[in-house]
Amino acid sequence: MEKAKMRKSRKRRFSVLIIFIILLSVGIFANNYYREGLLAMNPDDSSDVLIVIPSSSSVSTIANILHENKLIKSPLIFKIKVKTSNVASTLKAGEYNLSTDMDLDTIISKLVKGGKDRNIVKFTIPEGYELEQMAEKLAKEGIVNEERFIQLSSDKKNFEEEFPFLKELEKGQSLEGFLFPSTYEIFAGAREEDVIEKMLHEFEKVYEKDLASKLKELDISLNEAVTLASIVEREGKVDEERPLMSAVFYNRIKKDMMLQSCATVQYVLGERKEVLTNEDTRIDSPYNTYINQGLPPGPIASPGEASLVAAVNPADVDYLFFVLTGDGTHTFTKTYEEHLQAKPKK
Repeated sequence: MEKAKMRKSRKRRFSVLIIFIILLSVGIFANNYYREGLLAMNPDDSSDVLIVIPSSSSVSTIANILHENKLIKSPLIFKIKVKTSNVASTLKAGEYNLSTDMDLDTIISKLVKGGKDRNIVKFTIPEGYELEQMAEKLAKEGIVNEERFIQLSSDKKNFEEEFPFLKELEKGQSLEGFLFPSTYEIFAGAREEDVIEKMLHEFEKVYEKDLASKLKELDISLNEAVTLASIVEREGKVDEERPLMSAVFYNRIKKDMMLQSCATVQYVLGERKEVLTNEDTRIDSPYNTYINQGLPPGPIASPGEASLVAAVNPADVDYLFFVLTGDGTHTFTKTYEEHLQAKPKK
C-alpha cells in the first residue's frame, strides 16, 4: 500500500515537471518568436516598397497588407505590438514608402505619423534661384506657405539632424544655396518641411558624388565651395565656361584681388540689373565683392550640378578677367589691358 502511494507521488511530481518543462519551452519559444517578429525582414535592403492603406482599414487588414508586401514577419506580432503600444486608433490611411530594413517599431511609427495623399504635384526650381524666389514661386503654385517656407529655411538647425552635412555650416546660416534646383514630384498636401527635405536630399546626392572628396583635396569648406558655385551659376550661361569662371575667381583670391562679381551686388540689391552703377558697386554689404576681398559669407543662389562641379574642379588657366560677349558666352583674359580691349561680338 505504501509503495503504491509512493509510485503515485513520483508520477505526479514527474507529470508536474513535464508540464513545467513544456510550459517553459512554450514560453521561451513564444518570447523568441515575439522578439524575432519585431526585427526587420531584411536589414540589408533599403529599397522602397510602396503600399496603400485604404481608409477605415482595421488593424488586421493593415497587418495583412504589410505581411503580403513582405514588410513584417508576423501579422499576429504586429497586432500584439499595436495593442500593447495603445496606437490602434491612431494608425492612418494613405500611401507609404516603406522598406524591408525597417523594424516593426519604425513601421508602426510611420503608420502613426500618416501617409501621403496619392495625388502627385510636380514643380520645378530653376538653377540660380534664391530662397525668396523659390518661396514665391512655390506659394503661387499652391505648394507651400511662403512665410513658413522662408522661416524653416532661414536656419540650417531645422534640418541638420537629418542632414549632417549642414553641421559644417556656420551657426544660424540659412539654406540659401543648398536647396538643389531641379524638377520634383511630391504628394499633394505635402508640408513645407517635406518640400525642403526633398530638395536637401537631392543636394546631398550631388555633395556625396561630386564634392565631399574634392573639398578635402582643395582644403576648402563646403560653404566656400557652394558660395563659389552660386557665383559661377549666376555669372555663367554656358556650362563649358563654368570651370574657366571658377578658375578666374580662384586666381583672383590667390592674388588678393577682389572678385568684383556683379552677381553678388545684384543679390544685395534684390534685383538683377543688367548694368550696375558706381553707386551700386559701393553698397555697404559683406556680400558686395567690389568692396570686400574673398568670397561673401554664404551662397547667393542655388547652383546646379555643373556649377557645383566647376567650383571644385577649376580649369588650369591663368585668367583673371572675363567679360560677356553678347551671345551668352564670355571672353577670358589674363591682364586688365586685354580685358579692356575685349569687345562684345556683333
